[in-house]
Amino acid sequence: PIISPFRESRKLAREKIGKYFIEIYIKCALEICIKRDVKGHYAKARRGEIPEFTGISAPYEATESPELHLKTDELTLKDCTDKIIEYLLEHKIISC
Repeated sequence: PIISPFRESRKLAREKIGKYFIEIYIKCALEICIKRDVKGHYAKARRGEIPEFTGISAPYEATESPELHLKTDELTLKDCTDKIIEYLLEHKIISC
């Protein structure tokens, strides 16, 4: 897996990996990310202790056409997992 805040990086990964590249846009409201942050990274980033932190001091370019879009502030972990498995099964990447 790769995590990239930039469209160009994701585009290059898609080109390099080919047909098995699956882009999953995991979206969550910033306020929820901050609430879930048990390690305090968002607080450190806001204080300037972590430079270039995505969503705080560094940009994020939202994906334009992901294979999956998971809103983790609205869906449960099970819902997200089920959607990923369903996608993999439908596209014959895995089988039961």
